[in-house]
Amino acid sequence: MARILVTGAAGFIGRALCVGLVERGHAVLGSSRRPAEPIPGVELCPIGDIGSMTDWSGHLDGIEIVVHLANRAHQSGWKAADHNEAQAARVLVHSAAKTGVRRLIHMSSVRAMGEATLPGAPLRATDPPRPSDPYGRGKLATERALQAAALETGIEIVILRPPLVYGPGVKANFRALMRLVASGLPLPLAGIDNRRSLIFIDNLVDLVGRACLHPGAAGRVLLARDAADLSTPELIRFLAAGLDRPARLFCVPRPALAMLRQVPKLGPLLSRLTLSLQADDAETRVALDWQPPVSPEIGLAATAAAFRDRS
Repeated sequence: MARILVTGAAGFIGRALCVGLVERGHAVLGSSRRPAEPIPGVELCPIGDIGSMTDWSGHLDGIEIVVHLANRAHQSGWKAADHNEAQAARVLVHSAAKTGVRRLIHMSSVRAMGEATLPGAPLRATDPPRPSDPYGRGKLATERALQAAALETGIEIVILRPPLVYGPGVKANFRALMRLVASGLPLPLAGIDNRRSLIFIDNLVDLVGRACLHPGAAGRVLLARDAADLSTPELIRFLAAGLDRPARLFCVPRPALAMLRQVPKLGPLLSRLTLSLQADDAETRVALDWQPPVSPEIGLAATAAAFRDRS
């Protein structure tokens, strides 16, 4: 087994990954911006905001593999933040190479490729990236900085581009959706005929664990998803069942839905619920001989149950 550094260890994905890697027998060191709640079996080391001046000494000694999850700190402008994140990634790669780290796995996002697809026309890892928002452009810039640093140092880089990650304790838009479903309010989404790729946190952790050691992962850009893509009505019905609530869906004309998308706060969530965004991870499954171990039905039920129990 390996000695692994996980950056961003205090986050939603980071905590789950640390636990999963320990369960697989790895020795895990976790770094975070600030002191974090203990994770059984994990040595946690605060490092502050990660940037181009970060001192990684003491964090990389004896480390064989780095899993880089840490995202940008809040900054005054997107361009400054993107540049800082890309530069920080380069510094991490060069620091890691000097201490003998052999592989760095970077958690990017499918949004580095774009934010929408036509139903049945999923994104493939070989497609030209066309990010459509600042977040996606920043992710792509960091990927390219890492790939350039890999050529300079010889370190193996693995880039993962997951779609939306869900699971117990998930926050942001997915938690907002569960709140809406739990409220019992009727939702105007019955007529949505889209397809979205998602990935359950346990499936992502399993894939990262595989990518840490599998020789077929080296140098690859890997897409990932659950075993099946879902429409928004299907997603809501699964969540409603897990929340023990009725799925109250109704149809509205498309012009009315377009008007609702203009409502502040509601608009961005509605846009993501009505558009398709699919990823084709066939290359990942073949290269790493991997299949997601948990079905969407089970993953969504566990996510909804955890939300229900905490509410």
